[in-house]
Amino acid sequence: MKSVTQNPSAPSPRTLSGLLGAPIAHSAAPTMHERAAEALGLRCHYQLIEIAGAGRDELKVLLEGVRRLGFAGVNVTFPYKEAVVDLLDELSPGAALIGAVNTVVVRDGRLTGYNTDTTGFARAVTPLDIASSHGAVAVIGAGGVGKAIAFALAGLGVSELRIFDIDHAKSAHLAARLEGHVRTTVTHSVEDALRGVAGVVNGSPVGMLPSLGTPVPDSLLHAGLWVADAVYSPLWTPLLTAARAKGATVMTGRELAIYQAADAFELFTGLAPSIAEMGIAFDDVMAKRYTASHAA
Repeated sequence: MKSVTQNPSAPSPRTLSGLLGAPIAHSAAPTMHERAAEALGLRCHYQLIEIAGAGRDELKVLLEGVRRLGFAGVNVTFPYKEAVVDLLDELSPGAALIGAVNTVVVRDGRLTGYNTDTTGFARAVTPLDIASSHGAVAVIGAGGVGKAIAFALAGLGVSELRIFDIDHAKSAHLAARLEGHVRTTVTHSVEDALRGVAGVVNGSPVGMLPSLGTPVPDSLLHAGLWVADAVYSPLWTPLLTAARAKGATVMTGRELAIYQAADAFELFTGLAPSIAEMGIAFDDVMAKRYTASHAA
């Protein structure tokens, strides 16, 4: 598999893209991508491809369909960000380094994998000025999004990462990938991960609807922390709600969702979308969901 450095395909007045994963009925991606396209004078259809429990062979067939059916590309989410890596023709250097893909671009009949979770998270977390805190950061979850977040944090200059995943082998594998990029400690408990850290990021699906769980016990949260969550459905996860109540600085999954989508859109179309329009689209989806949940 080759690494590539060139990105987006040529602009087109009509684009077809989508999202592969499960569960994804809650995704704000279709509204964000379609609204961004409209603002640029494009016609875009963004298709949700919800397939649960797909194995390697089924994923291969699905990606072959993406290659042949006129897609500009697809985003990939839980649980397939790592599973698709070996099924692609090429990887960007970033995706190859991370070992996870959230964006697949179709260009000249070839499937190329990128990771805009990393670039998106780096943009999203900038207002927290995390590098200046001179403290370690705990990353909960060492799957596809956890990997991307860890590399983003390493690139932002944090002093140390503490990695925790209930699957210890995943934590160890991520730490090995991070060697030479940032000092990393693999922990065996959430308590160890959060001991003395400046911040914590949830890169696991814990807290995503319909789950009502939290990856971090409330007792470990305090006002001296910054806390970020990659989950955005719900926007205020149990983790963030508890952290805010303890006086911690918090960041919802909103900015990550918007920035990673914007970077993917540019890869699909060759055009930079309006962040403002994508933000409005995201907020519209969240507002409708809130209204619907309270009307039920």
